[in-house]
Amino acid sequence: MRIVAFSRAVTAIVAAVFSLTPAVPGRAERDTGDASTREVPGLREPVRLVMDRWGVPHLYARNTDDVFLAQGYNAARDRLFQLDLWRRRGLGLLSAAFGPRYVEQDRAARLFLYRGDMQREWAAYGPNTRRAVTAFVRGVNAYVDWVNAHPEALPPEFRRLGHRPDRWQPEDVVRIRSHGLALNAYPEALLAAAMCSGGQSAARALVRLEPEHEAQVPDGLDPCSVPADALNTYLLGISPVTFDGVAVRSVPPSPGGSNAWALAPSRTATGRPILAGDPHRATTAPALRYVAHLSAPGLDVIGAGEPALPGISMGHNDRAAFALTVFSADQEDIQVYRLHPDDPGRYLYRDRWVPFTTVREDVPVAGSTPRQVELLFSQHGPVLKVDKDRGLAFGLRTAWSEPGAAPYLTGLDTMTARSFPEFAARARRWVSPPENLVYADTSGTIGWVPGALVPRRPGYDGLLPVPGDGRYEWDGFHDGAELPRVINPKSGFVASANEYNMPPGHPVRVGYEWEPAARKERIADVLSSSTRHTTSEMARLQFDHVDEYARRIVAVLRDIPAGDDPDTAAALRHLRDYDGTASADSPGAALFEPWLSGYLGPAFLRKFVPSAVAARVPRADVRQVIDALERPDRWFGPDGAAVRDRLVQETLSAAYAAVRGRLGADPAAWRWGNLQHALFSHPLGNHVGPISRGGSATTVDASTYYPGAYQSTSGAAYRMVLDVGAWDNSTFVSAPGQSGDPASPHYADLTAAWSSGAQVPLLYSPAAVARNTESVITLVPAASGRG
Repeated sequence: MRIVAFSRAVTAIVAAVFSLTPAVPGRAERDTGDASTREVPGLREPVRLVMDRWGVPHLYARNTDDVFLAQGYNAARDRLFQLDLWRRRGLGLLSAAFGPRYVEQDRAARLFLYRGDMQREWAAYGPNTRRAVTAFVRGVNAYVDWVNAHPEALPPEFRRLGHRPDRWQPEDVVRIRSHGLALNAYPEALLAAAMCSGGQSAARALVRLEPEHEAQVPDGLDPCSVPADALNTYLLGISPVTFDGVAVRSVPPSPGGSNAWALAPSRTATGRPILAGDPHRATTAPALRYVAHLSAPGLDVIGAGEPALPGISMGHNDRAAFALTVFSADQEDIQVYRLHPDDPGRYLYRDRWVPFTTVREDVPVAGSTPRQVELLFSQHGPVLKVDKDRGLAFGLRTAWSEPGAAPYLTGLDTMTARSFPEFAARARRWVSPPENLVYADTSGTIGWVPGALVPRRPGYDGLLPVPGDGRYEWDGFHDGAELPRVINPKSGFVASANEYNMPPGHPVRVGYEWEPAARKERIADVLSSSTRHTTSEMARLQFDHVDEYARRIVAVLRDIPAGDDPDTAAALRHLRDYDGTASADSPGAALFEPWLSGYLGPAFLRKFVPSAVAARVPRADVRQVIDALERPDRWFGPDGAAVRDRLVQETLSAAYAAVRGRLGADPAAWRWGNLQHALFSHPLGNHVGPISRGGSATTVDASTYYPGAYQSTSGAAYRMVLDVGAWDNSTFVSAPGQSGDPASPHYADLTAAWSSGAQVPLLYSPAAVARNTESVITLVPAASGRG
């Protein structure tokens, strides 16, 4: 699993799999040594596309329309298959390219498209958003037209699958909503199943609610009425595209988390702020984010953004830096509808039987005739399941179906802010996904502000599905200005790691389901320990594997008897020496992590809920597991300590035997990285990896993995550390690499740095870029003037 000559080896292997012919430099371009020129319809003036040695494009334009057009053109040039697949999946057009097996996924995706008024939609963003999106799409289409006219230049995925990329419309960018991270439909369904089987004790075992709260069953809801498959269509609609027969994930992986922090000048060795950010998302090839530099009069920004969107969402301009983490605002409610006994096309709403809206659409199918699909909508949104036998239907209301909710697109507005008040004012428009926005600028100001559209729920908490009969309506939304914010705190830093961070007593109730605070607490401990922090120290903190929760669990083990089982005794001896650092070379983590995720956590859940419900939980809430170990009488009754001890002994014995079967008889030779591995997955199965890795769900370098398989499914594929004001000292890594072309040297060249915690320069000044230039392409207006 170790990396050996990794980037070139991966490129060679993937190229062989695709039967690639390496791209000819300058093909269909006018070659001038290392530079080339390409005509691009729609440009008004020339744009220089400078690629640096780490695959970052620096786009220099004479006006902003051209820089966004060039961004779209270059994104398509480097990530065409990824962009085309994103659009097809989001619009429900997979079947048009890949055949009838994708009709159901297309139908599911179409349920979640924005279907409201487009004028309201565009008006909900910043004043220049529509213009930027339109320019970006022109750039995408310019490259699509060129590559369709030069099919020998098609990326290998198109040649393998036998289809061509489609042209885009600006509306495509904003209508697609299903790629954002949102809460809390899936937890609602799980909590209903837990309440059905075990009431409040089961609900308490499932998740810790913050602030402290007991979930309330809405009047008129039978928790047992929500079937296990109520959200299958929802899961299918938000799932990535696969080509190996896996159509839907019945248990979605945990979202993991993200980290971001900003240090004031008083906390750094240079007297300049430092801002760091590492969002944790699915590890894919190519990466879910793309780094770019956009420079034009009045605009000079660099950082990472969504490949299919204009602008960037985390990075810096010439004055201010910004990063983001998920803010756990509850933006979804499952609706349970009572159907008319004689007409399942109508449902009860405010004491009247009202009809569902039925939309019929033809889905084009490659090699066949179009298939008509039927989409049902209530006044709340899409209907996911109709159960005529029980007279019930299940729908979904979401904040992210409102105008202005295209995920991350508000970043176009926030990326040009030059002061914290301006940044916070623009964050008021941020709808989806809900984010903690962390800020620092060259004046020394640091700050934090959430961006989210938070529903007002009068009289209910939003933790469970609600009857869709009109009793549980949202009373509009909280204005973004009502959310809290922090500027220049006395601590000298702001930090966010998806933890519960609403101030005590704050009047806005945004949600109850937050990530454990372990990562935030570790970050805060390190940041508060010095007033001389450096950028290199912050990069090391992003790769930190200290797990304070593991240390708490190990402390409990010191008082638990081994009993008569030799495997239990051996396991206890092994873990009593574990220091809680989940590094790849840790023998202790090689037992602790499999035990916690695959044995102790599930066994704890099965004490309170049926096995079928426990199996739907991606991962037991470690906070509740720790509380049960530390306070067993509260969880298991008067004989709680004995129950706890048996639970630990039985699960430890099973875990020890399983790990021994995988790693051998000598526990001193076990290594966590010989089990856990990262795989940057490609939709056609041509992956980058596997790569040995450390970390856990509660370390700063977070890793969410499948128990038993130990494949890390999400983590910080992108990391950045910004030296605010001395921008060329900033660093980043985006694994596996910048390019989506398996033949490119930048397809996997950043993987080795990523796996070791290293970063590469994020260059900003023209002089620094010039010293590290790999190639230059001059994009010029097409001679015909088309555009």
